[in-house]
Amino acid sequence: MIDLTVNRESLARTIQRAKENKIVIPKLAQMRDPSLIPDKIKEGLKSIGMWDVNPLNLFRISWRNEPKMQGGLYGGVNYLEIPSALSGVKARIFVMAGKWFPTGCHKVGASFGCLAPRLVTGQFDPTYHKAVWPSTGNYCRGGAYNSKLLSCQSIAILPAEMSRERFEWLSTIAGEVIATPGCESNVKEIFDKTWELRTTREDVMIFNQFEEMGNHLWHYTVTGKAIEDLFLEVGGEGSRLAGMAFTSGSAGTMASGDYIKEQFPGAKLAVAEALQCPTILNNGFGGHRIEGIGDKHVPWVHNVKNTDMVIAIDDEDSQNLLRLFNDPIGKEYLVNELGLEAGFVERLSLLGISGIANVLSCIKMAKYYELTEKDCLFTVGTDSAEMYGSRIEELNEQQGAYKPLKAAADYYEHMHGIRTDNMEELSYEGRKRVHNLKYYTWVEQQGREVEELNAQWYDYDNYWGGIHKQAADVDALIDEFNEQTGVLKNL
Repeated sequence: MIDLTVNRESLARTIQRAKENKIVIPKLAQMRDPSLIPDKIKEGLKSIGMWDVNPLNLFRISWRNEPKMQGGLYGGVNYLEIPSALSGVKARIFVMAGKWFPTGCHKVGASFGCLAPRLVTGQFDPTYHKAVWPSTGNYCRGGAYNSKLLSCQSIAILPAEMSRERFEWLSTIAGEVIATPGCESNVKEIFDKTWELRTTREDVMIFNQFEEMGNHLWHYTVTGKAIEDLFLEVGGEGSRLAGMAFTSGSAGTMASGDYIKEQFPGAKLAVAEALQCPTILNNGFGGHRIEGIGDKHVPWVHNVKNTDMVIAIDDEDSQNLLRLFNDPIGKEYLVNELGLEAGFVERLSLLGISGIANVLSCIKMAKYYELTEKDCLFTVGTDSAEMYGSRIEELNEQQGAYKPLKAAADYYEHMHGIRTDNMEELSYEGRKRVHNLKYYTWVEQQGREVEELNAQWYDYDNYWGGIHKQAADVDALIDEFNEQTGVLKNL
């Protein structure tokens, strides 16, 4: 359960800070359904850019933002449908677009889900604490951004080998940026730095996305509902919500699958990871280049018992498809040779590296289950190609200038040639095996209780169901907080 114990003394200082900085905190219900947002908030958003450091942009933490960088309000869920001519499968694949969140990534939602409950209970005191955001990339960007909007100090931690664009942007937002050794696979190094801060500094509060249930709750409440509503919009008569597939990362997005499986019991939920570091598939290890997903452990917030399949994606596939989708020669190939519409090809830039891996996971899932035209699969584009220009430059340096023949080879090898190897449909025993891996990271290294680990498995409904019910409790605390600041009333 998320600790919602109130510290009245600290809360009073937090309320005063919010008054001084004119901060209104949105509810999860408003992120889930922006029609609940007050008109005076919407009026203020009309003059604000999507990435502006303005507290009103907290109300843009939603899948339903109008897709424009300046002054947008709300509409339907932003998505991209992958046509069969590109995917090579009959099933319809829908990718919800993270680009249209502030910071260009949906991780801003997960980090809000972790920070907001601590603020409105007074557990986090912005006049004293610094928020520490350990991450393999986008989560610490979202955490630092939310901290800035909520007038909190922040420390961002991420691997040194992440893209240059991430570090450049973070240097303008976070109070401090710490680069840990290695690449996105080096999660333990991030944990080690986090543990060092936890044990040597009293003024820090750790928001570890891999164990913070606010991450799980945000995706269950907000992302799950967005998938449901998108399916009802695009599915059509006779369609079936066949399933979802997400690269693991912190496994927060997997919580949306918990919500969907409650609404559509026949849906399947797949978790994906890099073939170069197949921890869930076969207890493997290694380094890889699918930026933004963590490895060599199973996140505490992952409800493994509700996961039907594990899929490994070769990072060569996602890297080379990133260039195919964004290089002018590659886009010309997709239009002229595959017959894809030019407008659609331009929108493929909505997919970052992990988003491409998510699409490939859906393709493998569709092939494995022999899905038809009536079957719909859902995933997310966590961020967009905007974050990976330097990676495309690196490929050009390594492989030479892009040419039509190389574009054709990339399509046929890295997308059309995707097979159902390196994946496993999880049995009961298979899920238990994956769940048990949590022990070594979380109980032995991070000090979690083995009783809670067992409760996640054996007391399934009370444990996970209890967390899901806390959305209403969090929103009630946010309402009370906003009432006491008086900011909303005086806007």
